[in-house]
Amino acid sequence: MGRILDDKQIEDFDRDGYLVVEDFASRESCAALKAAAEEIVDKFRPPSRPSVFRTDEQTRVSDRQFLESGGRVSCFFEAGAFAADGTLRREKSLSINKIGHALHDLNPEFERFTYTPELAGVAVDIGLIDALALQSMYIFKQPLIGGEVGCHQDATFLYTDPITVTGFWFAIEDATLENGCMWAAPGGHRTALRKLFKRAGTAVRDDSGGTEFAELDPTPLPAPDDLIPIEVPAGTLVVLHGLLPHWSDVNRSPNSRHAYSVHCISAAAEYPSWNWLQRPASMPLRPLAA
Repeated sequence: MGRILDDKQIEDFDRDGYLVVEDFASRESCAALKAAAEEIVDKFRPPSRPSVFRTDEQTRVSDRQFLESGGRVSCFFEAGAFAADGTLRREKSLSINKIGHALHDLNPEFERFTYTPELAGVAVDIGLIDALALQSMYIFKQPLIGGEVGCHQDATFLYTDPITVTGFWFAIEDATLENGCMWAAPGGHRTALRKLFKRAGTAVRDDSGGTEFAELDPTPLPAPDDLIPIEVPAGTLVVLHGLLPHWSDVNRSPNSRHAYSVHCISAAAEYPSWNWLQRPASMPLRPLAA
């Protein structure tokens, strides 16, 4: 297969740290992915201590479900999903924040969507010639309670030496200002990595701890007012450099904003054992081009 991106698109990505490619995925494939995600949620039976994903900044105290999700398909609730007595405020299907983090290898529909020559070609075109699919998430951004995702750099959470993590974010539904679209800092990928999110030890023994942030650079990340919105229709691919600061607001609208995100790293880079996301030895990473 020849190149997927043209010279201008590659120049735009190098300059801005992100690239918007509309009509990358068909409406039919987006609908199939959405149906697969909804089926996972429908079959999900919450444990006695449900895992809540804090979208402002992942807490220093991370539960076992989160830390063991690298090789699983796990559902995480919205922070605002529960009432004071611990019951769900709304039905389960409208309370899940996301599904993660091995959808691309454990669910046939997500596998078909992820491992395509077209996506592998985009990775090659931007210089990630040996991309491994590390992690995947289906994000619901639920109506009225879909949480803010604080400004962050993906390399904070998925670090390699050298830094190679690249996000491939797909709009499964239209992403608008009203339903919490992503915002980014053009050119912000040319700044330093601010933090690392690390496992506090080599094993997680209980739910009392397990992760910590290590500061590398005290320079603040951009405030929302310094970012620009990325409003895109369903089917759009947004490519994100691992150092690009990006953010999304709370969904205050009655409409959801479903998205699917895959993060890839270079096979040639070192992936430290202190990264929070670890795959079991029985699930080696697969090349995106496979």
